[in-house]
Amino acid sequence: MPQLGVPELILILVIVVIIFGVGRLPEIGSAMGRAIRGFREASAGEPKKTESTDEPAAKDKNHQG
Repeated sequence: MPQLGVPELILILVIVVIIFGVGRLPEIGSAMGRAIRGFREASAGEPKKTESTDEPAAKDKNHQG
């Protein structure tokens, strides 16, 4: 399998810019990042926890009354 060098990566970047335009590059990058993150989480087996259940909610800590 051939390896990708700097000239090949630059060519791919130029083609992507021509096809999608400069304005959409951040959207494409974030979408690819989410896709890679989702793939890694799926291949790990367990989904990443976004909220800890060990601590009470922040509003409960600051509740006065």
